[in-house]
Amino acid sequence: MGWKKLILGEKMPDKDDPKYRKQYEKEVDIGRRTARLLGIDKAAASVQRFAIRFPRFFLVLVFGVVIFCLGYNIYRIATVANMPRERITATERQEGLLKKRHVERMDTITVKHINSDNDDNRQN
Repeated sequence: MGWKKLILGEKMPDKDDPKYRKQYEKEVDIGRRTARLLGIDKAAASVQRFAIRFPRFFLVLVFGVVIFCLGYNIYRIATVANMPRERITATERQEGLLKKRHVERMDTITVKHINSDNDDNRQN
C-alpha cells in the first residue's frame, strides 16, 4: 500500500460498477433481511405514513426533540461550568457525609438529654 493511497484513500465505489455490483446487492439484501427481522421496516413505514398525514405536527415534533436536546445540553454545560474547581474524591465525599451525620446524631442526643433533664425538673 502506497503512502498516497493511505493518505487520500480509495475512490468510492459506484453501485452500478460491475466490479462492486455483487457486493452491493449482497449488502442491500442483508440489510433488508435484517430490517425485516427486527421490524425496523414496519416502524419506518408507520413513521413515514404519520409524516405524510400530519406534516406540520411531524416537523414540530422532530424539531421540538432537537431543540429540547440542544437546550438540555446547554443546561448541562452551564451546570458543569459552574461547578467548584476543587476536585473531591468519592471517599472524601463519603467521609464528609459520615461526619455530618455523626454531628447531627450527637446534636439530637444532646437535645434529647437536655429535654429529659428539663422534664425531670418539671416533675419535681
